[in-house]
Amino acid sequence: MKLRRPTDFLILDALEETGRNVATNLASHTGKSRKNINTRLPVLEDYGLVEKIGPAERSGLYEITSLGKAALVYQDQYGEVDDFESLIEGPRTDGEGSADAEASFARGEPDEDED
Repeated sequence: MKLRRPTDFLILDALEETGRNVATNLASHTGKSRKNINTRLPVLEDYGLVEKIGPAERSGLYEITSLGKAALVYQDQYGEVDDFESLIEGPRTDGEGSADAEASFARGEPDEDED
């Protein structure tokens, strides 16, 4: 997984903040060009960080996925780890308030204490 900083994280952050959105609006929220956003969204979709949704196949409407939310939790570690993809996919909860618990919650995983 090769992400562009800060653009990709700005896109993910904007999608988490605003919900479902299109490239034009994301460009406005991120301060990046629409062309740049349109180039990066399919890459982020390939990585499973965003999902194209909408009634029409070519709607251009995207939303952040649970994996994308986990990427936001760990974005400060992106340049420090060899395998960012494993980091955001792999950690499980290890206690309340930890980054692992936040990432697990973002991925939609059940709490270990829940039945």
